[in-house]
Amino acid sequence: MKIRLLSALFLAISASASAQQAANRPTVVAGFPVNYNEDSVGTYTLPELLKTADGKPVTTARQWTEKRRPELLRLAEENQFGKMPPKPKDLSFHAFDKGTPAFNGKAIRKQVTVYFKKDTADHEMNLLIYLPANATNSAAAPLLMNISFAAYNQIIDDPGLRVGEIWNKEGKKVKADKPTPFGKLNVEQFIDAGIGFATVYYGDIEPDFKDGLPYGIRKTYLKPGQTEPGADEWGAIAAWGWGLSRAMDYFETDKQIDSKRIALQGASRLGKTVLWAGIHDPRFKMVIASISGEGGAALARRNYGETIRHISDPSRYLYQFAPNYHGWADKVNAMPIDAHMLVALMAPRPLLLQTGSTDYWSDPKGEFLSAVAAAPVYRLFGETAPAASATMPAAGDTSLLMNHLGYYMHEGGHTVLPEDWKLFIQYMRKYL
Repeated sequence: MKIRLLSALFLAISASASAQQAANRPTVVAGFPVNYNEDSVGTYTLPELLKTADGKPVTTARQWTEKRRPELLRLAEENQFGKMPPKPKDLSFHAFDKGTPAFNGKAIRKQVTVYFKKDTADHEMNLLIYLPANATNSAAAPLLMNISFAAYNQIIDDPGLRVGEIWNKEGKKVKADKPTPFGKLNVEQFIDAGIGFATVYYGDIEPDFKDGLPYGIRKTYLKPGQTEPGADEWGAIAAWGWGLSRAMDYFETDKQIDSKRIALQGASRLGKTVLWAGIHDPRFKMVIASISGEGGAALARRNYGETIRHISDPSRYLYQFAPNYHGWADKVNAMPIDAHMLVALMAPRPLLLQTGSTDYWSDPKGEFLSAVAAAPVYRLFGETAPAASATMPAAGDTSLLMNHLGYYMHEGGHTVLPEDWKLFIQYMRKYL
């Protein structure tokens, strides 16, 4: 199971998989057929966004904020991602690299260990931060917080980085001293734009495999007698999002970081993660959710590409969601929520959905339709969003990119391309 999981993860992110995706669409996954025909997506009616549980219309931003949003947040917790614990009382930070010049002096580097428990021997995550060299207490920098599939020393070319640990194919933690399929990330482009950059390895928070519960943060919150989270309690995606909020707790203590201007970015299952983290923690100013697909920004009611049935099969990713989520696999049209509600829950904060034209498995059209359906909530706040009459942009078309609720589809598959980062920077410079 673990070998299959990590192999699928590598295929999902690698550039070679992107090039082959159009020709190699899986037609059966976990024993269930996969549909890629628009004529076979089925008919559906999305749950009402702008009507409260007691049937009253929502016509103002205040009604949304005070009444409807809390209702939908509770539904998303109970039915999809699961309830998360609050900030731990014993949370602590150790900055073992307090500000070293990097990238020929244009940046300063910080490395911080975040301890989730008083017993610091276990349950910690290592946070890497780069800030423009001119960031000061009086001119704190905005920052992009990325959550990564690899240890930070594997994706950033900087000899001063601590060598982390990662989970291997056998479900054991090993030194992250080997190259990965994910390539290197150009951090200097953010620094040049006046934006800081931070990243964390998601496996520091919670392992990404079916039998990972005994090793991650979720185990420490099990109630007496529990062997697994309850039906409405957190899966791995919520745990990863919870860890991002602990990074935000650190940012609020660092005077060189403007904690009011923090953007989140992640891809694939980590695109789902940053969407949920941004929804649940309003301290985050912005979210860039890349290729988040089913369980993220793509409409679940569309029978296209991956479905809840595929994602929640025991052979795949049921551990990533609250157990309640899997009960909707065969009755998705009765589910009280859908992805347009997740997108709307970010309002009025900036949200950019990035997809790929040949990422059929993740349903880029489903993400576009989700944005269109969520747009009325953004308009309650007077913010820009796709019009109800909008047509789906072609690959490379940036006409919807710079909306407060933005959408962009690159030419290619399930990945984040180097040119995508340049567009993300444009988006951040406008809204951060």
